[in-house]
Amino acid sequence: MRVVIAGGHGQIALRLTRLLSGDGHEVVGLVRNPDHEADIAAAGGQAAVLDLEQVDVGAVAKVLDGADVAIFAAGAGPGSGNARKDTVDRGAAALFADAAQQAGVRRHIQVGSMGADRADSLTDDDSFTIYLKAKWAAEEDLRARDLDWTVLRPGGLTNDPGTGMVTLADKTGNGRISRDDVALVLAGLCDTPAAIGRTLELIGGNTPVTEALNSL
Repeated sequence: MRVVIAGGHGQIALRLTRLLSGDGHEVVGLVRNPDHEADIAAAGGQAAVLDLEQVDVGAVAKVLDGADVAIFAAGAGPGSGNARKDTVDRGAAALFADAAQQAGVRRHIQVGSMGADRADSLTDDDSFTIYLKAKWAAEEDLRARDLDWTVLRPGGLTNDPGTGMVTLADKTGNGRISRDDVALVLAGLCDTPAAIGRTLELIGGNTPVTEALNSL
């Protein structure tokens, strides 16, 4: 299986690259900083240097050509400023989906955010509200496309060691989840047809990841 990950240098993406490459899959991580190529290689992947805020859809489609799964795990980050929350969390997500369609990559997984579904009801103009609105717009864009899509909304992220025990459902309520376990679920979603066309929430829980995926 060939998997292309947008935001390939992110903490979850690097964990996911290690998991997938360790299982013998080919992983390509999209990064905008060439200094990050070594980290992707150390995780067992291959880097493609592209800035999703600057590049055209055709260049991204070339990287996606021949892929089995496209995963959007990019984000502007907490210190990025409000403008980049739109250009990355919404705009780059839409560009990546455009490129997937152009390249004929049907399986598409997008990492969203818990609480994105209440973005339209929020009236504040703080950075977190702007972030949630961008994530919600990206979800709405993806849901309208002819792709085998899944949106995964993790709860509050931690760097605690993964337990392999989660709660994965259409609605989970608030909670926290280790980045290790998010990566493990993303790896499983690559080949879980029951997740297609669904927006799923993920927090820590008492169900083994394999069982949680099989129960969808």
